[in-house]
Amino acid sequence: QLVESGGGLVQPGGSLRLSCAASGFTLGSHIRAWFRQAPGKEREGVSCIGVSERVTRYADSVKGRFTNSRDNARNLGYLQMNDLKPEDTAVYYCAAGQACGLATLTRAYGIHLWGKGIPVTVSS
Repeated sequence: QLVESGGGLVQPGGSLRLSCAASGFTLGSHIRAWFRQAPGKEREGVSCIGVSERVTRYADSVKGRFTNSRDNARNLGYLQMNDLKPEDTAVYYCAAGQACGLATLTRAYGIHLWGKGIPVTVSS
């Protein structure tokens, strides 16, 4: 099971840190990813990070603003989001899978476990 926390309402230019807690399995043996879905839009891959953190991928829309990290010892994952924009408003989902490749973000390839999602609203 994956459970997200840390979402909420923030003003444009602000920051939020999302957390993803895993239970029932060891998150450290899986890649971890974040996806989001805005109202009326298709799901979008935001970022994925490999088991050893050597590989990290980001969608072009969040590069330089979001940072994906993990704490394997605590079975946690994080998405630090800075300089938030209204277009970042969406429900954010934590996910676990087998590989962090380009297809992971574009097609959710290899993703086998999803959190229930947490809303993030960027508005003044």
